[in-house]
Amino acid sequence: MSRRMMGKTKRAIGKISVLQHAPSTHLPARPGDPTPTSRNLDPLMHPFARARERMRALNAAKMDRMFAKPFIASLEGHIDAIEVLCKKPGTVNTIASGSWDGGVIVHNIAEQKQSHQIQGAHKGKVSGLCFADGNRLLSCGVDSEVRLWDVSPQEQGSASNIVQIWDETKSAAVSNLTFPTATETVTSVRFNLAETSAERRVIMQMRSNALSWSPVFPTSVLLASEDHNLYTFDAHVAAVMSCDWSPTGLEFVSGGWDRTVRCMEGGAWHEPGISSSIFTADARFVISGSDDGNVRIWKAKASEKLGIITARERAAIEYRDSLKERWKHDQDVGKISRTRYLPKPVYQAAKLKRTMLEAQRVKQERRRKHTRAGESKPKAERKKIVLTEQT
Repeated sequence: MSRRMMGKTKRAIGKISVLQHAPSTHLPARPGDPTPTSRNLDPLMHPFARARERMRALNAAKMDRMFAKPFIASLEGHIDAIEVLCKKPGTVNTIASGSWDGGVIVHNIAEQKQSHQIQGAHKGKVSGLCFADGNRLLSCGVDSEVRLWDVSPQEQGSASNIVQIWDETKSAAVSNLTFPTATETVTSVRFNLAETSAERRVIMQMRSNALSWSPVFPTSVLLASEDHNLYTFDAHVAAVMSCDWSPTGLEFVSGGWDRTVRCMEGGAWHEPGISSSIFTADARFVISGSDDGNVRIWKAKASEKLGIITARERAAIEYRDSLKERWKHDQDVGKISRTRYLPKPVYQAAKLKRTMLEAQRVKQERRRKHTRAGESKPKAERKKIVLTEQT
């Protein structure tokens, strides 16, 4: 071989470059650790990453609606409409229900069976229930009696046109709470854990059926009204009969005569006329009582999976939730997440209610146009339902 050719060969060999990788970077650091993966994060190398993520968010929203099956079980035992429900403090599986037949039943919702039944607890319907400490239960009815089942010292409230604070060890009321001008019958009483005295009295246009204090913001009250609305000082198309805050203070549930249980920041579920609804202590389930005598158990999050969830399933659920949150402003993803299908009677009633409210708004607007300037001023919606307020 000539010297000239040997020189060309040497120059060609000198241009070869060798890629070397440390094997330790591609192996687990410790036994049992996952195998490291290499990924190029350069966005130019992944031109369809955003489109893929949007499609995953869309599929996550569709799966959430496909698996939305909130109903769990129905607890029987009453022979008439259920008027009131209450949960036992400190537990997540014990509730009590009171019915128009005068009976009281204590349910174990975990085992879906009755743990105690009191037939004929009152003459007439049971209008109030409250757990005391231990296994004692207080009940009141239209027979003007407050009864204690399985007896211990705790204060309770009762009402007629005044609110009375009682100590069960005494035969007379500890104190009476009333406004000087109050003559209306009190139908619902709840203790506030923060305030010790009444601040003001608000008179509304229509009757209030139930109230519930927020567990997180003690000065916020949720009010169920006969005018189809909920007030947090609405969504129903008939009188709202019950309401309750979630233990987290971020959601609340209501039940009404439009045969729906509605969880705000959640879904709407349907059964015969709802007279009572509450959250369980872990905020995962909603308990409702209806006029067909059944207590029903619902999932607070309709698509939530029950039972044991593996770490891999939990990671997948959290990833899908993060995708829905990130893409909630997308037109298709947001539409699927927000859509709720109501039964036809509820939908038609809601449509009729919207027409009535729109006609009322047009009438007020025309009246204002044909009134002398300054005499008719628009009034805030929040203040329209309040007749008077006393401090």
